[in-house]
Amino acid sequence: MRGLMQLVLDMFDAPPPPAQKPRHRKIKPSEPFVAGEYLSDVLPPANYRHPKASRHILLGGTHISYAFKRSKRRTIGMAIGADGLEVSAPRWVSLAEVESALLEKSDWIERKLVEMGERQAQLGAAKIVWRDGVVIPYLGGSLQVVVDSSPALKKGSAQFEPAAQGAGQHSLRVGLPLNAEAAKIRDAVQAWLMRQAKALFIQRLNHFAPQLGVKWHKLSLSSAATRWGSASADGSIRLNWRLIHHKLDVIDYVVAHELSHLRVMNHSPRFWETVKSVMPDYALHKQVLCEQTLPPWG
Repeated sequence: MRGLMQLVLDMFDAPPPPAQKPRHRKIKPSEPFVAGEYLSDVLPPANYRHPKASRHILLGGTHISYAFKRSKRRTIGMAIGADGLEVSAPRWVSLAEVESALLEKSDWIERKLVEMGERQAQLGAAKIVWRDGVVIPYLGGSLQVVVDSSPALKKGSAQFEPAAQGAGQHSLRVGLPLNAEAAKIRDAVQAWLMRQAKALFIQRLNHFAPQLGVKWHKLSLSSAATRWGSASADGSIRLNWRLIHHKLDVIDYVVAHELSHLRVMNHSPRFWETVKSVMPDYALHKQVLCEQTLPPWG
């Protein structure tokens, strides 16, 4: 089975070696759970159900309903996202082999489902409430949004006011009525942030490209939920505008990462050596991207 599996690992570290587990078996979605049948029944079983679930399995004390699909891929893939577990497999792999793979990686699956649940709870608690005075992250610091209905500001426009040296936080005045809808405030702030992001990204691309001996030709802003950037062999770069929330050195890591792909279009050791050539401490900034939770945008 080792040759059949390929796990889609998220931002967390690799799992520890598997501990001894109680026996498992697949159950049907409609089959009742019999208390005392498993050693792990001393605690109420956890339940995870993907909204597009088509199959169900019991891993230890965890009931998991997962989304399953056949694909042209050559390996069994497992990915855990906000909705739960998704599994894809080649058409020639039997369901028994798929279930065997799930059982083999049950420790990883259970741990990642718990971690994803905790992460989603953190995101929910950090959700931005769009109103006068809301504070959002900006370049590693904070930015307070001030709704300004005075005629001095054009409707829907935004004006940045830096904090006094050594005191307070930056402010962003948006030209809207005091009773403006949350969506209007969000859209005005997002438009300003995207403009700042694009200008800064271009500056950093021009800073690192000569050092790496590459040329980029086009920059596009992305709103992807799971990717910070991408690069194409033709010199096109896509960067997530929400990087503007992070400190400059974290932004620089992503910029250097994508530009390095113009020399090495994979994640081989040679690629990471290329990144390291312009950013020796890139691993620290990469870790920040993996560990720092940004508030949901919406």
